[in-house]
Amino acid sequence: MLFLLTNRTRRTLTPEQYGVLAGLAKAFYAGIPEGVTIRGEWAAVDQSCNYTLMEAPDLGTVERLQAPFRPYVDMEIVPVVSFSGWTAT
Repeated sequence: MLFLLTNRTRRTLTPEQYGVLAGLAKAFYAGIPEGVTIRGEWAAVDQSCNYTLMEAPDLGTVERLQAPFRPYVDMEIVPVVSFSGWTAT
């Protein structure tokens, strides 16, 4: 399944919390589990948020992977499907 993750780092984080968040991100990218693939990542030009297209077996897997980030980041996880164009009917 594909999931679109929108993450907004909380503006109230202390420098120490930013450090913890950076450590969590490093650990995540160093240990992406089998069956999970990052299809793409983008950041808003104003750096207000970032977007990740992730493939994972199910929503529970994505929620478990994102759980350590919840104290530091407001996030939205949306299951998505790909499509190509519109057809006239």
